Amino acid sequence: MKNITIASLISIFVFGFLAISCGKDKPFIGESAETVAAKGGTIFEVDTLNSRIEWKGYKIFKSDNFSHFGTIKFESGDVSVQNGEIVGGKFVADMGTLENVDLKGDLEQKAKLESHLKSADFFAVEKFPTASYEITKVTHNESGDYNTTLEGNLTIKGISKPTKFNANVSVKDGEVSIATEPTDVKREDFSVRFQLPVANGVIKDEVNLQILIKALEKK
Repeated sequence: MKNITIASLISIFVFGFLAISCGKDKPFIGESAETVAAKGGTIFEVDTLNSRIEWKGYKIFKSDNFSHFGTIKFESGDVSVQNGEIVGGKFVADMGTLENVDLKGDLEQKAKLESHLKSADFFAVEKFPTASYEITKVTHNESGDYNTTLEGNLTIKGISKPTKFNANVSVKDGEVSIATEPTDVKREDFSVRFQLPVANGVIKDEVNLQILIKALEKK
């Protein structure tokens, strides 16, 4: 990676509010029960030390198919549970914790990439220090690879868009775990439009995100 120019590194990145694979939504088979997300019930607080967003960004057009990936930490969050099932929740991400993982062997390049991603060219972290996802609807699935579908509003740079995640959800022994399917979102929907000249590579619009939550029952 040391032989890659800074411009190339920047050009191949797209945000990933993030996942380690580039999965797409998969269909569900069988009957399901829908719940409109609501406040109330038992509240579980997000364990911010053991929860994260994983992102992956990549480029197209050039033959060098590089990608970058990393994490973002949560600032706060909670999940509402009724009758042993989640019925709502909101997760607030601290955009200042956006970190690149794959460049850990080159700390100078890593720092430059992270700084640029936090700048006005990308996520304008100084102006928009947080991003969030608020669940508005929960569908419990009887079969398929994921036992739950979460629908809600994803907010980045002050712009909210309805976004659906397939997820595996568990409520057990005073703990909620949520692991969403790695899912592509369009960065341009959130006014993240930075692009370099074609000669330096084309940044792909889709960003792959995975949300990993551990929440503990509030005492």
